[in-house]
Amino acid sequence: MFFDQTDYDLRCEWGLNGVLALAAASDAVVIIDVLSFSTTVDIVVANGAAVLPWRWKDESAARYAGEKQAHLASPSRADDRYSLSPASVTAIPPGAALVLPSPNGATICAATPNVPTFTACLRNAPAVAAHLINAFTRIAVIPAGERWDDDSLRPCLEDWLAAGAVLSLLNGRRSPEAELAVAAFDRFREDLHRALIECASGRELTERGFLRDVELAAAYGASSAVPVLAGDRFVNAAR
Repeated sequence: MFFDQTDYDLRCEWGLNGVLALAAASDAVVIIDVLSFSTTVDIVVANGAAVLPWRWKDESAARYAGEKQAHLASPSRADDRYSLSPASVTAIPPGAALVLPSPNGATICAATPNVPTFTACLRNAPAVAAHLINAFTRIAVIPAGERWDDDSLRPCLEDWLAAGAVLSLLNGRRSPEAELAVAAFDRFREDLHRALIECASGRELTERGFLRDVELAAAYGASSAVPVLAGDRFVNAAR
């Protein structure tokens, strides 16, 4: 199959189809969804709590949260209750469990059975890379992207930059796709705050009143957390 990038140690491809193409031939998969799934997961697990990803934003999420005795994040972004807003989870207590409905990030995570699965963002890219470099050789980094109104994939700058941030710190032969992600990160690494504020996704969130989410997401290296999927939930592998 020409799309699996098996000639390279470090691979990169977009979205659900990307992970379906790369996961089976990889030792580990890293899901990137900066605004906001992977940034929210980072903040939760850094606090000593856990995230249970859930694919559907419907009544099934409430039932699942009840079964797991977990908090349920709001299906809509909000900063006054737990949600996909990174700012909403900064005070989540240690030991808590949060069901996080996310049709994009959670759906991609569900497509990596039997492959160690991590999430990363700009905040924890150095920590995740440092963990991976000691344990895995063939690594697939999957920028999730956003969605157009017709639900087709919209590749987005923020996920491209975070994918490059992780890949830039790993050892091994990079695919051309991985090389391009690293080049994008190198171009903006000294100006990440501006890049996220001014990109399409950042402008949208800022106009909706979620500037703090963008600022949290742009804080490169601010976190030492390494979110890894352990069974049904993300926990901090760094602990």
